[in-house]
Amino acid sequence: MDPMPPSPYQRHQPWRRSFEIGFWVAHYCLGALANSITVNMDVRRLHLGFSAWQPAAWEASSAAMALALVPAVVWFTRRFPLRLDDWRRLLALHLLGSLAWSLLHVVGMVAIRKAVYAGMGDSYDFGPWWREFGYEYLKDVRSYAGVVLTIEAYRLVLRRLQGEALLLSLPDEGPPVEPVDRPERFLVRKLGREFLVAANDIEWLQASGNYVNLRVRGHDYPLRSTLGGIEAKLDPSRFARVHRSYMVNLDRIASIEPLDTGDARVHMQDGAKLPCSRTYRTDLRQRAGLEG
Repeated sequence: MDPMPPSPYQRHQPWRRSFEIGFWVAHYCLGALANSITVNMDVRRLHLGFSAWQPAAWEASSAAMALALVPAVVWFTRRFPLRLDDWRRLLALHLLGSLAWSLLHVVGMVAIRKAVYAGMGDSYDFGPWWREFGYEYLKDVRSYAGVVLTIEAYRLVLRRLQGEALLLSLPDEGPPVEPVDRPERFLVRKLGREFLVAANDIEWLQASGNYVNLRVRGHDYPLRSTLGGIEAKLDPSRFARVHRSYMVNLDRIASIEPLDTGDARVHMQDGAKLPCSRTYRTDLRQRAGLEG
């Protein structure tokens, strides 16, 4: 039987980091170039007397700082992803985030401009700080929102391609088909389709921010939960915690490799190598029936 062709998500993975970095670099470089051209056109049209290099320095310094701050926004949105059920708290957090973004953006771009102007034998004057910062913040809050929404939209597309796991909820009418507090199956949505994954088919689990990735037959399905929350719903005779960020299906362990540090490395049947803290090592060896 011919192997199944890789999914769009799998084909994207080898290029994912290059794509993500390239997108933001291209976005800000093209934006800086376009803005420099239009500002220079306005300068000439209004006879403002600026040299051509000055608008280029303004736009390039702004774009460089915004690009440098993208990783911070990526981390922040991973730590506090957008959720409609918690929108008030998230709105307050992102307002603070936009303020920090703007402050770092302005301080950095002013420093770059002063250095560029000094290199050109000139001096840069930002103007009255609070007035100018207020003006910049009105622009930056929109830029920050655009970055956040772009990141979240991209993650949503990836989750749709990858597939996203959900706990089976209580039915609107009648008793549940299976216990909800210890589900035997998970609902997975992928590319507009829904299918069920047996809990026993989960090979291992990894905490990832506000999600837990369920590893099933070579695929990761993110489930919005904490690892502790999902641990309480899985069969303790079959699943074991091995690390603060990992759980394993005991039936899918190939071997346990002890390390000199007192920790261990868990070799799974799918080839994955997972960390095992010394806290869990002895209990894991006993429950798995394997000698380390």
